[in-house]
Amino acid sequence: MRFPGLKALFVMAAIGVGLAAPALADPDFTKVEGPDECAECHKYEAEVWKDTHHYKTFSALPRKKEARKISKAMGLKRIKAGSLCLTCHFTSVDKGGKKKTIAGISCESCHSAGKDWTKLHSEFSGKKKETESKEEAKKRWADSEAAGMIRPRMTYTLAKNCYSCHVVPQEELVNKGGHEAGSPFELVSWSQGEVRHNLWYTEGKSNKEAEPGRKRMLYAVGVAVELETALRAVGKATKPAKYAVAMAKRAHAAKKRVRQVARAVRTPEMMEIVRAAHDARLKLNNEAGLNAAADKIADAAQRLSQNYDGSEFAAIDELIPGEDKYKGKPSR
Repeated sequence: MRFPGLKALFVMAAIGVGLAAPALADPDFTKVEGPDECAECHKYEAEVWKDTHHYKTFSALPRKKEARKISKAMGLKRIKAGSLCLTCHFTSVDKGGKKKTIAGISCESCHSAGKDWTKLHSEFSGKKKETESKEEAKKRWADSEAAGMIRPRMTYTLAKNCYSCHVVPQEELVNKGGHEAGSPFELVSWSQGEVRHNLWYTEGKSNKEAEPGRKRMLYAVGVAVELETALRAVGKATKPAKYAVAMAKRAHAAKKRVRQVARAVRTPEMMEIVRAAHDARLKLNNEAGLNAAADKIADAAQRLSQNYDGSEFAAIDELIPGEDKYKGKPSR
């Protein structure tokens, strides 16, 4: 399968035609409550978090020479005051209409701003944990999700949230600021490393990695979301420079991984993703076409996430990164 648009982007990168880059929207900081709210109940998870790069970015990032160089190129006086940095590198709250940075990448960075759902999900339907019925618990979780909580079982939504930062969604930040176009992110190896916090049901006694079925779903849905995200990024690119080329390369690689998964797991959803990938032309000025392909991939990936638990996906085990590829180790 060939992708002529990818070659064109490499050729045009040397020419350097350009238009204005799109702006990156800020999240709703008025609904962020901060990690202390979560740590009241999730103390073991908070302990693990404090040993991660996610936590340490609060103090470490502003001191980094590379970060200061990018900040200067983007015209930002302070890293913690620039919206381009706040969105992905920090947790910020609204203080009298102004953004105040309070932590690094924290609970709400991954599970969404919690004002509408933190109390709802933690109050056991107004009862004690031991007296809440299964039906009440089920409704509580459904209501929490409806209010915006991103739970681990919501594989597609979780992956989409991760990739929204790990594939840097800002052309100017890359081309002008010199920021990398994204991390070498893969959902299994990064979620099972230092950020792993499967501690709730064991009350901190153990922090096991995900079961095989769960890892299969993380991998399959993750590669689909990477492709979706990369296609949208190529569509947003306005000039044949570093950003466009990096995103096209990422999309090209994701297409290959999607085909690998589809050969091993021939579900209707994976076949739809492969067809959409085949139709996506990696070239500039093709935002409508790339978004249309990405929309099809997103729809199929959501159904893949909802319709399977990974138990029937053993054929992709050989594709999934092993423990030696995990991004660090959890502290507990």
